[in-house]
Amino acid sequence: MTQAPPPVLCDADLPADLLARAHGAARDLADRGVKRGSRVAVESGDVLAWLLGADLLGAATVVLEPRWTSQDRAAVLADAQPDTVVTGSPGPTTVAVSPAGDDRTAFYLPTTSGSSGRPKVLVRSRVSWQRSFDALGPVPGPVLIPGPLSSSLFSFGALHALWCGAQPLVRPRLLAGDAREAASLHVVPAMLAELLGQFERAPAPCALRTVVCGGAHLSAELRARFERSLPGAELVEYYGSAEHSLIAIRRGGGELRAVPGVDLDLRGGVVWVRSALAFDGYLHAGVLDPAEDWTSVGDRAELSETGALTVHGRDSATISSGGRLVAAEEVEAVLRGVRGVGEVLVTGTPHPRFGTLVTAVVEADDPPSLRELRAAARLALDPGKRPRRWLVTRALPRTASGKTARAAVARQLADGTLSAEPLR
Repeated sequence: MTQAPPPVLCDADLPADLLARAHGAARDLADRGVKRGSRVAVESGDVLAWLLGADLLGAATVVLEPRWTSQDRAAVLADAQPDTVVTGSPGPTTVAVSPAGDDRTAFYLPTTSGSSGRPKVLVRSRVSWQRSFDALGPVPGPVLIPGPLSSSLFSFGALHALWCGAQPLVRPRLLAGDAREAASLHVVPAMLAELLGQFERAPAPCALRTVVCGGAHLSAELRARFERSLPGAELVEYYGSAEHSLIAIRRGGGELRAVPGVDLDLRGGVVWVRSALAFDGYLHAGVLDPAEDWTSVGDRAELSETGALTVHGRDSATISSGGRLVAAEEVEAVLRGVRGVGEVLVTGTPHPRFGTLVTAVVEADDPPSLRELRAAARLALDPGKRPRRWLVTRALPRTASGKTARAAVARQLADGTLSAEPLR
């Protein structure tokens, strides 16, 4: 079979088995009437083959997340309006399918994480992700992708690996053994903290050379733990979103700075972005609502005179306590750097005097002491930002990308169903 990879990965040397399944998927989809401009919903573990096969035909793919509620699944399907839903794995073929479409063709319909509400359906063009791959640059393989490809963060990592000519190792969750054998790794901060905890408890040789971390701010404490546990590896931290791909990037000990070609504007402390890497818009009932030139997902941040960006987190995750606004993600980043913390979520709970009490819910099997956590908060946070209520749980609810599900935690705290105890 002549190797003709899909245009979105025009420079990739795809593994032979994946290439054969991608062309098999394209032929299967073509038999169903899928063509350029069609939409395909994937409900299968073989996401890459179906996505690449659809892309060969110039069609766009939405990946359905098994953990969605029935209401969220129905809402996504209502907005995406797919022409077909595929399951199982496509059969391989030796008959190549000629690629259709161009750089502006929609190839992927990512969904927002749903951490704070109902998932939204976005439209991404091939060129927006090609530029995003360029911005991140090459990483060595094999590349560990420790999460479902229904998450745009992990699907980006898998396709970026193929663009690099590397083998993506897609796994359902992050295990230290898998990480030690990979050359590169894509994670969110909670997963990085968990992994470093495992490395700290059981040091062993590790092949990791590059760790790419996105999804939330990394504290100086967590970066210091990384350097101690993986002194020979590079930490690449990026700030981005499903809508914008990469917005800003930090390599090693440098500053977080806007990706070339990305313009930033702070309006009332909220980041607005103009970018060639951005999405085309949202789908509502199958109709594209085009994105404006400048767009925002509501993240609060600061921009220094030298262009260094400090991200405090989503405006919707801001807590009003005692007359002061507290960015939950800023507090979480600090506490995530404490050894023994697997993950932490900061939210507000009702209080008769303060209105809302800054509350930290720490995920840990063997949690640090309350004294240790308060000491870390005193060192890095102003008094008004420090948690006044502390809870511990063995497992926080998560989204598909591994982020904590804020809406679910807030709901469970309110109705008393969160399995958590006071931290002492």
